[in-house]
Amino acid sequence: MFRKSIYKNAAQLRAMVEPGLITAAALDAVRPLIRPGVTTLELDAEANRVILARGAESNFQLVRGYRHTTCISVNDEVVHGIPGERVLQAGDIVSIDCGAQYQGWNGDSAITVVVPDDSRPELVAQRLELSRVTEGSMWAGIAAMASASHLGDIGAAIQGFIEAQGPSAVSGETYGILREYVGHGIGRKMHEAPSVFNYRTPDPGAEVKPGLVLAIEPMVTAGSDETFVEDDDWTVSTVDGTDGSHWEHSVALHDGGIWVLTAADGGAAGLAAFGVTPTPIA
Repeated sequence: MFRKSIYKNAAQLRAMVEPGLITAAALDAVRPLIRPGVTTLELDAEANRVILARGAESNFQLVRGYRHTTCISVNDEVVHGIPGERVLQAGDIVSIDCGAQYQGWNGDSAITVVVPDDSRPELVAQRLELSRVTEGSMWAGIAAMASASHLGDIGAAIQGFIEAQGPSAVSGETYGILREYVGHGIGRKMHEAPSVFNYRTPDPGAEVKPGLVLAIEPMVTAGSDETFVEDDDWTVSTVDGTDGSHWEHSVALHDGGIWVLTAADGGAAGLAAFGVTPTPIA
């Protein structure tokens, strides 16, 4: 049976730049709106407005049974939260996952934001730290992709970064890494092969070489990694009720190096701490 290659040619990589930038623009527009009193549906509407204004469409809306532009997960919800009438409160930790399809190519990215709350500084500090650890692990995985030989090197880098941060202030144990939900390839479809694990695996996985485009997306909790799916059949929440965080970027490896498609600077700011300099796709 014919199997489509997971590696893309130079023209295909170039075609993925614009959907990545549109996805980034949508999240950039939503970020300053994340404040007390705003509903998650209002955030979703803003992301959709930006994507449509750029001549693209929401690839989340192309998923069977899903009609929103984003997934918005709050507090103990880690991923796949459905936008609705929920009103954000001071101190909430909010993860927003978004994607755009433009001329048949896809971008996918996620951010986590903690709503300020001067009355609960300890809670805010714990949630900011969870977000920092998660985002840092994503950049560690992206940096590893620049020199990895196989996909397993990326998962090992993500888990290694998380473990190096020490125990969670909430659980006293190492931060939890979701096992059932992982990163993926991206291109003509939002979700393509291969799977990208956020933890060490005995199988080294596929070869990392130019033409590979991955959505690297650690999903981390302040407690146990055990989750369940809510009655809406989408929202993934922690069993122990601890907070979750989700960060994601779509990343291309090309002949000249690495480029983060869903970051306006190609990932330069995030990769600097790891000694990696991204190179634009020629």
